[in-house]
Amino acid sequence: MTVITSKKEGLEPSDTARRTIRVWDPVVRLFHWTIVTACMLNLFILEEGKYWHRITGYVVAAAIVIRILWGFVGTKHARFSDFVPTPRRVRDQIFDMIDGNEKRYLGHNPLASVMMLTLMGLLAATALTGWMTTLDAFWGEKWLEELHGTIANGIMVLAFAHAGAAIIQSWRHRENLVWSMVTGRKRT
Repeated sequence: MTVITSKKEGLEPSDTARRTIRVWDPVVRLFHWTIVTACMLNLFILEEGKYWHRITGYVVAAAIVIRILWGFVGTKHARFSDFVPTPRRVRDQIFDMIDGNEKRYLGHNPLASVMMLTLMGLLAATALTGWMTTLDAFWGEKWLEELHGTIANGIMVLAFAHAGAAIIQSWRHRENLVWSMVTGRKRT
């Protein structure tokens, strides 16, 4: 994890604001916005269990597979080795936030890493349970449909929490984190 703990000396704030570095590569950004779009479609627009709902679920499954592979071979901040959180890192970030000494990270911070990995796991579980409902062995099984729906609702809650945290962290660090997921760039 790349942590930024001190300000650059000799630079005016306007100079610092203009200096950026590429953090999120196109694969990471495409994965992120594919998942956002798919979740919006399947949770709020498309009819459950119908053709386009299922196709969207398969797109999510493919995106997860690609992202997992990219987590091992991708660019620095895309690799799991750069951001997989340890309990100590998570604890330290929480205490730093409480103390008002929170560090700024170029890539995912420990809590964001927990959120990302949790969402990826839930997305995979939703894709799996959705696919299972199409199999003869599970056709019409209410428990599986309910599990699928419960996991999807969990994704919705966590996605809103994730978006809210991105907005709060943007304000706290005076940096538009949502825009950085569009451009791939963050300030140095």
